[in-house]
Amino acid sequence: MEATRTKPQTQLADWFAFGLCALSYLLGGTASTLMATFLPVAVPELLDQSVSEAQLGDVGAYISAAFLYGWAAGGLAFGLLGDRIGRARAVAFVTFLYGAAMLATVYATTWPALLFCRFLTGAGVGGVLLLTTVYLSEIWPQKNRAVILGVLAVMFPVGIVTSGGLNAGLVYWRDAFWLGLIPVLVSVLMIVRLPESDNWSQQRQQPQSNAQWTQADRHNLLTGVLIFGAVLIGLWGTFSWIPTWVQSLLPAGQTGSRERGLTMMLLGMGGIIGGMLSGVLVERLGSRQTLLLTFTGCAGGCALLFLSNRQFSPVIYAETALLALFFGISQGALSSIIPALFPVRIRATAAGISFNIGRFFTATAVFFVGTMVAGLGGFGNALLVFSIAFLIAGIATFLRYRPASR
Repeated sequence: MEATRTKPQTQLADWFAFGLCALSYLLGGTASTLMATFLPVAVPELLDQSVSEAQLGDVGAYISAAFLYGWAAGGLAFGLLGDRIGRARAVAFVTFLYGAAMLATVYATTWPALLFCRFLTGAGVGGVLLLTTVYLSEIWPQKNRAVILGVLAVMFPVGIVTSGGLNAGLVYWRDAFWLGLIPVLVSVLMIVRLPESDNWSQQRQQPQSNAQWTQADRHNLLTGVLIFGAVLIGLWGTFSWIPTWVQSLLPAGQTGSRERGLTMMLLGMGGIIGGMLSGVLVERLGSRQTLLLTFTGCAGGCALLFLSNRQFSPVIYAETALLALFFGISQGALSSIIPALFPVRIRATAAGISFNIGRFFTATAVFFVGTMVAGLGGFGNALLVFSIAFLIAGIATFLRYRPASR
């Protein structure tokens, strides 16, 4: 009787685990962007004074950098934690961490306190994005693993869209952060119901589980850092600034709210569709070919968008949608490809390093975008420079990437 129920029960447990991980991943997207939505009203309240556009930009840069530094630190530290205490418990902990940090934001009375809350939120989100990916890559059957990890990657942009659905104009900014109650409750469910990865449990029972890294492990780590780090720099340097670039192409005095809004919608929709397609492409073309195609598309799409447009026209919408599609494919594909480079005993630690080293650069670069724009003669030229990172990722893939078979 027990044996006949084992497979259905396992499948049900896997889907339940995916649901919890996907919800945590989705809410991580909301937690990441919620502060940006309320920045113009939260900062004056915390400073207890009216602020100029320049002051808002300065404080906003610190708040953004605090989150990104937390994201990077969390991705690194909690990868090690996941290898030590187990995937399920680590996922529950990081989910609780960013939920609790959101709740603490409700009571922040100074902007340095807000910085600390955003750092902890970023640390939790960074841990969630890493550990849910590693966890599902180990419990999910090989047959459609790439597809399910592509779907997981889509949850983050869905969460970003969700943050916009809170209707910021009608909700007091502190009240919005009560949303942190949901990940806290999800973390409790994870502790009670999330099954541990069999791969991790079996590995911990072996005496050689704490062996030093092999030469192949170090090779793959450098490959992962180069590829994902380059893609991250390229994505951050283009995706987040495209609406501002669109505004710079419009005539002086034009608000551009419609143009920027449609551009952001296309970026989000393209990312979601690309993430959904990523698993299918990996299964059909193979991981190496998918990455080379994706990075070529990202670099070519950036060149088309930023070199062929000197004033705004509707063709920008089509070009943006195409570029966003490749952006989405890259994130979905790398979510399944990078963890597979490493054996179970170091997978969370190594994937955490690969996913997060580049974030330290992006967090620091927040303070230098204005200088680049001024020095290079506009947003278009500055964003084109950032897109070179996709070529670096493609070269690293061609020269170093060896598809894993473990």
